[in-house]
Amino acid sequence: MRLIDLVVCGTVAVNHQGVRLGKGAGYSDIEVALLIEDGLVTDETVIVTTVHSLQVIDEPLPEGNHDFRVDFIVTENDIIQCPRSRRPSGLIWESMPAEKIRAIPILGARAKNHLN
Repeated sequence: MRLIDLVVCGTVAVNHQGVRLGKGAGYSDIEVALLIEDGLVTDETVIVTTVHSLQVIDEPLPEGNHDFRVDFIVTENDIIQCPRSRRPSGLIWESMPAEKIRAIPILGARAKNHLN
């Protein structure tokens, strides 16, 4: 597969630092982490979210080690560039709930290589 140049992700709320909240299940974080592990998403890949301007907030948002940040926020009025920050190097397998690994086939298939 070819490298991915652009990822567009869904977001419920995002701040100007690029920290985003999704719907809470972590599926976007899992998808991006798997693509990073496969070498298809790199530090050169641009990650964008599209939201209404009311969804862009000024206060801090909670952020875990598994979360990725967006590089740009696109609203109906603006394109906001966020500061570049670290990205996870892939899935954090030790913190992945067993029920989620069982529920998502690709995680179950890959877990054998990552967990004891």
